[in-house]
Amino acid sequence: MLDRLLGLFSNDMGIDLGTANTLVYLRQKGIVLYEPSVVAVRTGTNQVLAVGNRAKMMLGRTPGQIVAMRPLKDGVIADFDVAEAMLRDFIVRAHNRKALVHPRVIVAVPSGITEVEKRAVVESGMHAGARQVYLVEEPMAAAIGSGLPVQEPGGNLIVDIGGGTTEVAVISLAGLVISETVRVGGDEMDQAIVAHMKKKHGLLIGERSAENVKITIGSAYKIADETTMDVKGRDEAKGLPRTVSITSTEVRKALLEPIRIIIQTVTQTLERTPPELAADLVETGVVLAGGGALLPGLADLIAKETGLPVRVTDDPITAVVRGTGQVLDELDALREVLVAGGREW
Repeated sequence: MLDRLLGLFSNDMGIDLGTANTLVYLRQKGIVLYEPSVVAVRTGTNQVLAVGNRAKMMLGRTPGQIVAMRPLKDGVIADFDVAEAMLRDFIVRAHNRKALVHPRVIVAVPSGITEVEKRAVVESGMHAGARQVYLVEEPMAAAIGSGLPVQEPGGNLIVDIGGGTTEVAVISLAGLVISETVRVGGDEMDQAIVAHMKKKHGLLIGERSAENVKITIGSAYKIADETTMDVKGRDEAKGLPRTVSITSTEVRKALLEPIRIIIQTVTQTLERTPPELAADLVETGVVLAGGGALLPGLADLIAKETGLPVRVTDDPITAVVRGTGQVLDELDALREVLVAGGREW
């Protein structure tokens, strides 16, 4: 009765708590928040100065007394206090709630998460103001958000390429039959570009510049029209600002290693898949979700390496959070997809 009463005054929410970005789905309203998982704090204290977009603008540009940081690493909480402050800020902004009304929250977590890491997510959510915290595995949420029939007795292969991790899972009967998690994603691609610029051009660039290069001219497979772009940074030898022109071909070569690891993870998952479900995948193919799925040519390369049809889900960046929203909307019917370890008060 109390839960029903509280439900009248609060909007339940689903959260994709990602290494790079956090998305929030508000029940009956849809996606209401999409911001970087970045927090700016004063050095030596837990005083939060900015969260999300404002904090990301400070990355690499802060004075000595301010640090812009990501409280999540490889998809899990690395700094409990800062993650809690970030969650609280996002919940308050998304929910626009009164102080005494607390929402139910579903948080998407990596499939390989440990019990300690689960507890950290749940405790952060509770301390941030939730009255109930449920957990759902990210590949399951991505599959649901992509419209896959996860409760049916057939094989569906989802590849969720996030900022810190790539999750590959074969799903059947509302469970992960086979799953592989590798701590390689968009961030590793950015680092590969940073390393390439330093090694080949002697140019030091930051994460934001590398991400811009990846989005602008990055690719996983040969494209019809190769392009170039100018990249600004600091000359490693002289220490002075410099601009270098780079090609999409060399960026693709720089991305070879993280992409190879992702494809290897997909093939390893397929090798472990039971024969009956593997037969289903010949028809259903591979579905790509997550921001990394937007890398041009990646679907074509995975199709070439696996021999399976590959498609990118609609709006792959929001697939996971849309999945959490659908679980919220159909909680009784989809309760079996939740991970043990949630909590309520």
